[in-house]
Amino acid sequence: MSDKVIGFIGFGLIGGSIAKGIKRTCPDIQIMAYMRTRSKLEQAHKDGIVDVILDGVGEALRECGMIFLCTPVEYNARYLSELRPFLKKGAVVTDVGSTKTSIHHAVRELGMEECFVGGHPMAGSEKTGYENASDHLLENAYYVITPTPHSRQADVDRLVDLARLIGAIPIVLDFARHDQIVAAISHLPHIIASSLVNLVQDHDDSQEQMKKLAAGGFKDITRIASSSPEMWQQICMTNTEPICRILQAYIDSLTQILEGVRGHDSKAVFDLFARSRTYRGSIPDGPKGPVPPEYSFTVDIVDEPGSISTLSVILSARGINIKNIGINHNREQGEGALRISFYKEDAMNAAWEQLKKYNYTLS
Repeated sequence: MSDKVIGFIGFGLIGGSIAKGIKRTCPDIQIMAYMRTRSKLEQAHKDGIVDVILDGVGEALRECGMIFLCTPVEYNARYLSELRPFLKKGAVVTDVGSTKTSIHHAVRELGMEECFVGGHPMAGSEKTGYENASDHLLENAYYVITPTPHSRQADVDRLVDLARLIGAIPIVLDFARHDQIVAAISHLPHIIASSLVNLVQDHDDSQEQMKKLAAGGFKDITRIASSSPEMWQQICMTNTEPICRILQAYIDSLTQILEGVRGHDSKAVFDLFARSRTYRGSIPDGPKGPVPPEYSFTVDIVDEPGSISTLSVILSARGINIKNIGINHNREQGEGALRISFYKEDAMNAAWEQLKKYNYTLS
């Protein structure tokens, strides 16, 4: 990594995770950062992630070879104009926004296309803020890089190298194409999840029976509805045209589905699920190929103190490595109270045989 000083404007989940990833692999790189909530920067300084806490955009940034804009999308253009007087020769500015058209238009209007390369690390969480940042958040995640027509190739290469440094997988795309893609695979699903949650709320009764019974699949597909309302408001306002196009196409497809169900068109209904199942199974899980099999089963146990620890001791005594163990809320098909998952099939099979010896009911 050739850059010895890197600046951050904004230091939330993504900015903090990038900085932590940099420090993990290149601890000698100096990180300076500014954000409005100074207490979080002070914590990052205690953590050894931020070396210099900035009071704002100013002279100190002349030391930076690379500067990240990690504020909400609507604020990044303002910071661009503030940054411009303090860029040293050869410095590159990048951002981490999930929409690119607005920032690229701002860069062009400011005459900064030569020193800007857009970026979108495609990872995140329903949790926000530096306190939820981690040095491995971006590992094996795609990091989309969107050069301007006048970006220096050396700067594109620098951002590619940085993405690899923190364990991400860089991919270079035209910014307009990027916005079309994320409108379909990211922005529309968030809109659907939020609208579905609101739909259930609006159709629930005074005893909230729908809310009480909501589990399993409903919680899985609506998890992202817990994300920041402010962030998703800004995304919809900055990627409006691509979102509207794909949303209208989705509405049209729902109309066709409604007609098929209402008309008892069994072939159309079957094709809906068969076609989606085939395509879903072909979607790669990052760089690792098609969706991998899940090695897990459920265990029926009594809800009493020590029941989980007893089960864990039985498996650990055989040296069986557990990937995850948790309460199984989706029991519509007779599943047990606990779901245990494993990294490998042979570990799952060994655990099954061991628990059977202790007369556990498994499924």
